[in-house]
Amino acid sequence: MLLTCHCFDKFVGKSNIRKMRKFISCLLVGLGVILTLSCNVQINDKNVKVGDADSLKDVVDQISTDNNPAIMRKHFGTVDQKEVFLYTLTNSRGMTVKITNYGGIVTSILFPDKKDRIGDIVLGYDTLDQYIKNTPYFGAIVGRYANRIAKGQFKLNGKTYKLAVNNGNNALHGGIKGLDKVVWEPGEIRDSAEAKLELTYLSKDGDEGYPGNLKVKVVYTLDDHNVLTVDIEAETDKPTPVNLCNHTYFNLSEADTSILGHYLTLYADTYTEVNSELIPTGKLPAVRGTAMDFNNSQVIGDRIDKVKGGYDHNYVLTKKPGELKMAAQLYDPRSGRQVEILTTQPGIQFYTGNFLDGTIRGKGGKIYSKHYGLCLETQHFPDSPNQPAFPNTILKPGEKYAEKTIFKFSVLK
Repeated sequence: MLLTCHCFDKFVGKSNIRKMRKFISCLLVGLGVILTLSCNVQINDKNVKVGDADSLKDVVDQISTDNNPAIMRKHFGTVDQKEVFLYTLTNSRGMTVKITNYGGIVTSILFPDKKDRIGDIVLGYDTLDQYIKNTPYFGAIVGRYANRIAKGQFKLNGKTYKLAVNNGNNALHGGIKGLDKVVWEPGEIRDSAEAKLELTYLSKDGDEGYPGNLKVKVVYTLDDHNVLTVDIEAETDKPTPVNLCNHTYFNLSEADTSILGHYLTLYADTYTEVNSELIPTGKLPAVRGTAMDFNNSQVIGDRIDKVKGGYDHNYVLTKKPGELKMAAQLYDPRSGRQVEILTTQPGIQFYTGNFLDGTIRGKGGKIYSKHYGLCLETQHFPDSPNQPAFPNTILKPGEKYAEKTIFKFSVLK
């Protein structure tokens, strides 16, 4: 008790978070608190058995260290006899990102609004079973080829490859069992300044009809500036088309209302025109003066009725190939939350949740109705393997596919 009182006199009344955490540590050790819960907690690669006095101190010490970004994991389920985990990345400013190694899915992003109230700003589910049974690619890494390939086929080096068709007559997001529906190999990267999760997967030659063994690596990084970075790399042993992206659905109002009141800026002068099956025609119409123009911030719902079916289009970003540059800004006046997106990718697919129909119950039982989420998918253009005028998407042996997308979160009060 003397130790406890000493800690109390020394630290109470001071606002420094680090000192308060040390006070908590001292308090627990001083009182000799021993938890009997029979479970394991993993913090920054360290397995800690809760219920043992020394291990409890380890947990408290880990929490007390410098308020650095941290990563924790817990069991989330099993798929194909492989264990699936749910990882929680946190920073010292209270931002939290949850990711599972099933599909590389971002299941949750917790971020404060203008009243400092924490809320979840992405669509998703509470359980792994829900993701397995029915999901429109919520938060997932999609591929091998994100977006559509016409008629589920392409020709490469004189040979026609037929892909798994899963979207009418076309192949979408890698096929029936794309990268969004597999268990990735997880690895936590120790870094005192950032919380990092690495996911790797080997897509074998012939998967969903694609040639070559494709080694894919995704690294999610959360830093103390409320920046989430997604780095995606891939290598192959045969020429093959590659187009990988994250498919998170945002609703900065926490899905309490639609995204039609959000403001959007897209730095693009043209877009890829599509036919009735959402396959590019090859034309790149100018956006200026049309309902497709978001070069100046626009309310999404103001002109959506002028776009048949709603927005589901690839915008051609005004940037040099491979240049990391601002692509989009999304702002919600209701919550004050803002997301800025930078990318090295040449395009960004703007999708307004047109196929959400109210039949999906997401996290907390919320009903996801039409336009209750939007996607800003940084990517190469749809159907590029069949469109020679589009930027190249064929990866060859000895080359490395490497793309970066940065999400910067802030609050405007």
